[in-house]
Amino acid sequence: MAGAARGAGMLSTWRHNLVSKSWLVDLPLIALAWWAAFWLRFNLELPPPYLGHALLTTPIALGCMALGLALARVPRQSWRYVSLADLRQLAAGVALGLVLTTALVMGLRIEGFPRSVFPIGGILALVLLAGARAAWRTLTERARVQELPPGPRQPLLIAGTLEEADHTLRTLKGVSGWRVTGIVSPQAQDVGRTLHGVPVLGAPDALAGIAAEQRVGTLLLASPPGAALRRELMLRWSGAAELKLLTLPSADELLRPGAVPAPRQVRLEDLLGRTPVQLDEQGLAGLFSGQTVLVTGAGGSIGAELCRQVARFGAARLVCVDVSEYASYRLEQELQRSFPALEGIYYTANVRDADRLRAIVRTHRPAVLLHAAAYKHVPLMEADNQIEALHTNVLGTLNAVRAAGEAGVARFVLVSTDKAVNPTSVMGASKRLAEQLVQALAGRYPATQFVSVRFGNVLGSSGSVVPLFTAQIEQGGPVTVTHPEIVRYFMTIPEAAQLVLQAGLMGRSGQIFVLDMGEPIRIVDLARLLIRMSGQSEREVPIAFTGLRPGEKLYEELLADDETSAATPHAKLRVAKVAPAPVEAAGRIEDWITTLGWAPDADLVRTGLARLVPEFRPPARG
Repeated sequence: MAGAARGAGMLSTWRHNLVSKSWLVDLPLIALAWWAAFWLRFNLELPPPYLGHALLTTPIALGCMALGLALARVPRQSWRYVSLADLRQLAAGVALGLVLTTALVMGLRIEGFPRSVFPIGGILALVLLAGARAAWRTLTERARVQELPPGPRQPLLIAGTLEEADHTLRTLKGVSGWRVTGIVSPQAQDVGRTLHGVPVLGAPDALAGIAAEQRVGTLLLASPPGAALRRELMLRWSGAAELKLLTLPSADELLRPGAVPAPRQVRLEDLLGRTPVQLDEQGLAGLFSGQTVLVTGAGGSIGAELCRQVARFGAARLVCVDVSEYASYRLEQELQRSFPALEGIYYTANVRDADRLRAIVRTHRPAVLLHAAAYKHVPLMEADNQIEALHTNVLGTLNAVRAAGEAGVARFVLVSTDKAVNPTSVMGASKRLAEQLVQALAGRYPATQFVSVRFGNVLGSSGSVVPLFTAQIEQGGPVTVTHPEIVRYFMTIPEAAQLVLQAGLMGRSGQIFVLDMGEPIRIVDLARLLIRMSGQSEREVPIAFTGLRPGEKLYEELLADDETSAATPHAKLRVAKVAPAPVEAAGRIEDWITTLGWAPDADLVRTGLARLVPEFRPPARG
């Protein structure tokens, strides 16, 4: 059957090659090239003895050239979008046809046949065929531009290397409303050159003068997200010129329904330069398709995205657990609208209630349990809510692990944080205890694969600085940053959720995965970018430094001092080599928290944490 299908496909290809309309132009041009070769060989005249040679061999040249072009699949090319790759393919077809022609004509042993006709004829055939295609593309591109809706066209500058600007200019040919007046390139040797008729006007540090001279108010960033040039343009040079920033949609954006390749406003994610996550789509579909999945903390930023991704991979039933009624309601409305075939069940339950959580898990027997419920705000948990962090982040995780193990859940994934590494806060230490619990109890429930996943901040989450900065900018400032040198790792919510699922698929019981967070970003740069994106400057919205808050570090880490990591088959996932917690650690942790009471002394909490988490380094209390 497979052989028959391949044979039918080859037959269809050859049928298309034979009936292609391009032969109506190609064959006359091949004949013209062959006769012109004789004409040029004899100094623009054709002596009578060689007229017969030309007449005799023209059918041979036509047939052999046609066969060469067909074998190279040249007739399948679209002339309207012909490219350099197509021209290389055309050259291969002409070369093959010329070899066939030479072999056949020489095999006839025609007396006195001028051999120089072969290379001359081949070169002329290639020039004429390529010229016809280039002319057709030029005419159709001009027609497409003329077909664009009439109206004013705004002047636009492009910033990037010539290679990046080339792609951008090609994309803009089919977009109305814009007129590119120049290119700003970081490469000094490009200045003064032109690309598609557009001049390179200067370097990025001269952007303010170029924009004023060209009377341009908009800059399109051609450099890829995360590139050093893009960051400098967004944070410094374009700000001095007070330019509106645009960029083109990424490849994954264009794959979404209704997407168009038109310039869009720069978004915060463009600062990160995160490459799209390569997922084991087949493996994840096998893990979730037709299954029941339970997500705790389902109404939060990460929990809700986990729900979306699980639904996308075909889960039959999604059990959503969250303590917030409003968050559960919002999630219910969204999932019903986006995934109408999904059976969604929504519980306003608290993971701290062991009996309630155990009953939910026992009722639905999920194949996968994703535990995202946690308190994450460092300063809040550091001051007056230490016991809340311990009960939710630690005992809540203990309840979820026991419920999953007792119900025979196949996979359990804890969403952890980089703040669990060398923690300086109660919140971070509580998440490290949660990781220890997952490791300690993994051996008690061998039927369940227990995995933890660490990652840093996510853009747009409810606990990130972005909503705070945005609100401060709307109020006219100041934007409050704790320290000028504080840096954080950032990733997008969808990327974090996808990698959590990938780790859950790959992981073996007791493993702790660390996500590739890329390069850390200074928070003050993030603030400046948000101010720029709002269309304002730091003169209008100032930045104020307020000092580090309780439990806050200048930088975050993904591995503790005594930890190393090992590579995995996935480029963005590594396994932390962490000494496993003993089984009895779970009992010690639970007993300590329950004996603290509901109003424990802060120093007593920190002392206990230092005993259970040796790498815990709380800041000195003044």
